[in-house]
Amino acid sequence: MTLAVHALTMDAHDPAALAGFWGDLLGWPAAADGRGGYALEPTDETGFRLRFVRDPAPRTLPNYLHFDLTTTSLEDQAASVARVLELGGRHHDVGQSPDEDHVVLADPEGNEMCVTPPGNRFLAGCPRIGCLSGDGSGAVGRFWSSALGWPLVWDQDEETAIQSPAGGPKMSWGGPPYNAKPAKNRVHLDLVPAPGSSQDDEVERLLGLGAVPTDIGQDDVPWVVLADPDGNQLCVLP
Repeated sequence: MTLAVHALTMDAHDPAALAGFWGDLLGWPAAADGRGGYALEPTDETGFRLRFVRDPAPRTLPNYLHFDLTTTSLEDQAASVARVLELGGRHHDVGQSPDEDHVVLADPEGNEMCVTPPGNRFLAGCPRIGCLSGDGSGAVGRFWSSALGWPLVWDQDEETAIQSPAGGPKMSWGGPPYNAKPAKNRVHLDLVPAPGSSQDDEVERLLGLGAVPTDIGQDDVPWVVLADPDGNQLCVLP
């Protein structure tokens, strides 16, 4: 039994505009998803589908996950930064030192991203979205490894990373110190059972791995909302 990533879902004040920003930046087609949100389909089989759904609540804390974008040359890195700024993004200060080789930016709604330089060994072979980098513990990295069936590709000093056996973006967690968390994350993963499993089976399995039920005001919906061992919400779809 295992789960697949259906989408990375981001709350947005203006889902259409934010989907347009990321679609233009990544070169992925954006379309209304028929449920009031907008979705971007990756142009290769190893990417994450992105969904943008409306939530008018103010953004008060940094996201626990952000994108690390890969580049192929210093010229490509500079062009990528310029494109983010051209599309309405901005430079963003998260306390990085002046000599960092990656550039920290934010999209028009403040969602963080890093544009990495070429030659980053950790992201070698990864697509444009090279990694979903997270604030989190070693335990949560091992939880997600078991949840998705993705092996650990790094596990040292409370820093962990996982990657699908098929390749594609990595997911990583940087260990302590940890940031404060909002009651509801503005970024979360939507998961679907793999063939041969069921929603009930996977919810039970995740609970056994350390997830807990959580209420974010979802009312009567066909998906199940849980939180991982660090308190980050996730949804298990039918």
